Amino acid sequence: MNQINVLTKGFIKENPILVLVLGTCPTLATTSSSMNGMGMGIATTFVLVGSNVVISMLADLIPDKVRIPAFVVIIASFVTIVDLLMQAYVPGLYDKLGIFIPLIVVNCIVLGRAEAFASKNSVFSSMLDGLGMGLGFTMALGVLGAFREIVGSGSIFGFKFIPGDGILIFILAPGAFIALGYLIALINKIKKA
Repeated sequence: MNQINVLTKGFIKENPILVLVLGTCPTLATTSSSMNGMGMGIATTFVLVGSNVVISMLADLIPDKVRIPAFVVIIASFVTIVDLLMQAYVPGLYDKLGIFIPLIVVNCIVLGRAEAFASKNSVFSSMLDGLGMGLGFTMALGVLGAFREIVGSGSIFGFKFIPGDGILIFILAPGAFIALGYLIALINKIKKA
């Protein structure tokens, strides 16, 4: 498979959020602002790249009977690293993302990429796949968070540029569903054009 295709397929063609509609729980819960969305996306990208590389390296050594539990242990190791790094260096963001950082362990995007790609491909291809899917996930979370923050409060990354309060529903949970629906519809329109 072409290395460029492996890297870029996560942006539009197989975007985990906007096309495959995977990982919607952290997507909807953490995108009340653009900073939260980007933070969650970067954390997940780190876990995707790291776990894909290690799983690809160990794929031939892991027996089929314990394949999924072994993948979960590897993924959990990288999530622990991200969890501790965020607590130490970005405690404000860590407090906002809360339980959703440890829940990256069971995120179907990460486990799905480990099973569908990393366990069957080279280390370099697996790294590119994790990076591409992670960046696509980060992009989707960032765009969704920015949309919700702009419409909901008239700001982006905390910088207020529209006077007034905005449409409060977009900052609340129902607004996440509405905004995600609009973004998925936009992606479908772009893909059909």
